[in-house]
Amino acid sequence: MIQKRIFSALFILVLGQQIYSQDFLIKSPDENIKLQVNIDEGIGWSAFLNEEVVLNNVGVGMDFSNGQDFGDNPKVKAHRIKDYTSTIYPAVSHKDAEIKDEFTELSITFKGNYILNFRAYNDGVAYQFIDMGRASRNVKSERLSFTFPEGSRSLFPEEKSMYSHNERSYIDKLLPEISSEEFCSLPVLFVTENANVLFTETALHDYPAMFVRGNGNTTMDAIFPKLVLEAVDNEKNSPDRNQTITKEADYIAETTGKRSYPWRVFMISDDDRTFVESNLTYQLAKPSVIENTDWIKPGKVAWDWYNANNIYGVDFKSGLNTATYKYYIDFASSNNIEYVILDEGWTKSTTEILDFNPDIDVPELIRYGKEKGVDIILWTLWKPLQENLVEILETYKSWGAKGIKIDFIQRSDQYVVNSYEEIAKECARLELLVDFHGSFKPSGLRRMYPNVINYEGVKGSENNKWSKDITPEHNVTIPFIRMAAGPMDYTPGAMSNKQRANFGISGKRPMSMGTRAHQVAMYVVYEAPLQMLCESPSRYYQEQETVDFITQIPTIWDETIVLHGAVGDYIAVARRKGDSWYIGAMTDWTKRSLELDLSFLAEGDFKMNVFRDGINANRYAEDYKVENLQVDKNSKITAQMAAGGGWVAIISK
Repeated sequence: MIQKRIFSALFILVLGQQIYSQDFLIKSPDENIKLQVNIDEGIGWSAFLNEEVVLNNVGVGMDFSNGQDFGDNPKVKAHRIKDYTSTIYPAVSHKDAEIKDEFTELSITFKGNYILNFRAYNDGVAYQFIDMGRASRNVKSERLSFTFPEGSRSLFPEEKSMYSHNERSYIDKLLPEISSEEFCSLPVLFVTENANVLFTETALHDYPAMFVRGNGNTTMDAIFPKLVLEAVDNEKNSPDRNQTITKEADYIAETTGKRSYPWRVFMISDDDRTFVESNLTYQLAKPSVIENTDWIKPGKVAWDWYNANNIYGVDFKSGLNTATYKYYIDFASSNNIEYVILDEGWTKSTTEILDFNPDIDVPELIRYGKEKGVDIILWTLWKPLQENLVEILETYKSWGAKGIKIDFIQRSDQYVVNSYEEIAKECARLELLVDFHGSFKPSGLRRMYPNVINYEGVKGSENNKWSKDITPEHNVTIPFIRMAAGPMDYTPGAMSNKQRANFGISGKRPMSMGTRAHQVAMYVVYEAPLQMLCESPSRYYQEQETVDFITQIPTIWDETIVLHGAVGDYIAVARRKGDSWYIGAMTDWTKRSLELDLSFLAEGDFKMNVFRDGINANRYAEDYKVENLQVDKNSKITAQMAAGGGWVAIISK
C-alpha cells in the first residue's frame, strides 16, 4: 500500500512537470549551435557550441506597470519551429553586397497576449519579445540575466555613467572581478573556455539602450537608463552640449499597443574571425523604409578638426575662415575625395546654428565645392538641433549641404533613441546623410534608414590629442567588438606616426601610435561608408604617395573574408569591390608575419600593389615601402609587419 502511494505521488510529480514545464530545442542551420529553451515558473534558455555549454540558464522577462508581465509564470499557448532562408541586398553594403539570411526560428505564443521569438544562426542566437496587446503602459524593467561557465572573462567597455559618448577601452577582467557597481555599454565580448560570445542589441526603436552590469560572479544582468522627465543645461561644464538629468521616472519606457522590442543578439564562435564577418545586427534590423536610395553616396572625407586647421605653405592665415576651407576643398578635389566636413566653428556660435561664422561664407564654400566636385557636410551639436530640427535641416538643405554630423548626443534613454530615428527620418526626407557622433553604437537604424551612414561610439584617433589610449592593441581589438555592431567613425589617416617610445600627446599637432602602414591598413580593416582622412592637407601634399594609395580603397564592399584574426593581437581582412580585392593587415606591439592564402581570387593573373612597413619601421614608424607583384589564386604571400605595424594590398587585373 505504501509503495502504491509513493508511486502515485511520483506519478503526480512527473505529470505536474509535464504540464507546467516545457522544453524546446532549435539548432543553427549547420547544427553547430544549439539553443535550448525551458518554460517553467519563468523563461530560461541555454546555448551550446559543438555540444559544449557557452551560455547557461539565461533568464528573460519584462515587467510592466499594468497588465501581463512577460515571463512571470508563463503559460504556453502555441509554438512553431521553422527554417528560413533568404537573401538581403543592403542599400549601403557596409560588408557584403549580398547577405544570406539563414536561420531556424522558435516562436512561442503565451497566454497574456505576447510572443517570444528565438533564432539560431550559424554565427549566434537572438531573441525578441513582441507585445500583442493594445494597452498603454510603462515598462518598469526588462529582465536579462545570463551566466557563463567558471573561468570566463570579459573585454569590458566599462562606463562610469549612462550619460556617455560610449568611447571606451576594453578592460580584460575575470567575470567575478566585475562587481554589481560596475557596468558597461554594448557591444561587449565574453571569453569562455569553449567559445567567445559577443553581446549587443539591434532593432532598437522607441526604447532605451541596454547596458550590462556585473554581480561579482559569472552572471551578468541587463540595466537601462530610466525615462528622463527633466534635463537641464550643465552650467558648470559646456552648457551648449552637456546636460544634467535632474528628474527621472521609476520606469524605463512608455509604450502603447502592439509592438516589438529590440533583438538581444549573442554572436557565438570559437573563431574570432566570425565577429568581423558577421552581419547579424543587420539581418535582425528592420528593413529599409526608403524607396529611392540612389542619392545616398558613400565616400571619403577631408576632415579638419583632428588637425586643428594646421595648414601651411600658403599666403593666407589658416583657421576658421573661407580661404582655409577652400584649401580643403581643393585638396579633396585634386585627390577625388567626395566630401569635406565643416566641423565645430563654422556656425555663428555652437547654439546659433542657423547662421554661420562671419569669417566663413558657407554658401560660397558649397558653391565652390560643387564646382570642384566636392560636397559639404555640416557639423552640429545635438542639443540645439533637436530644439528646432525641421527648420535647421531644411535650411542646411537649401544651402546645398549633403549631410550632417551630429555630435555630443551622449544620452541613451527612450526619448533620445527616438530622437535618433526622428533625425534619420527628416534627413531621409531631405536627402541628407547622417553621421552620429558622441553617440551609442549602431543598433539597427542604419538598415531602416540607409542615409544613417556612420556612427562614432568608438574610442578613435581623436583621443591621440589628449591620451595614450589609442595603441595598436586597441586598434586590433575594436574590429572584433565595436565593429560587430556596425560601421565605426574611428577617423584614420594620421601621417605623424610614432613607435611607443617616441609618442607624445599634442592637442594641436597630434600623432598616432604604430606605423604608417598600420594607418593605411585601417582603410580596409575598418568599416566606414563615410571614411575620414584626418590629417592636414598640407601634410598630405607632402605624403602624396600615401594619399594616392588610400584614395584607391573603396568605403563600401561586395564581399568580406577574414583571413586571420585574434582579438587584441592581429587581423587580416580581404574585401572585394567589383573585380578588385583589397587586403588590410594590422598587428599589436608584436612584430608579426602572417601567411595570406589568395585562393579567393578568380582564375587568371593579377597585379598586387603592396604598401608595407619599411625595413626601419620598428625604429621610425613612418618608414614604408610600396612594391608591385604578380599573383594568382595559387599564391601565398607573407605579410611581414613591424611592431605596431600594418600591411595593405590592392589586387586587380
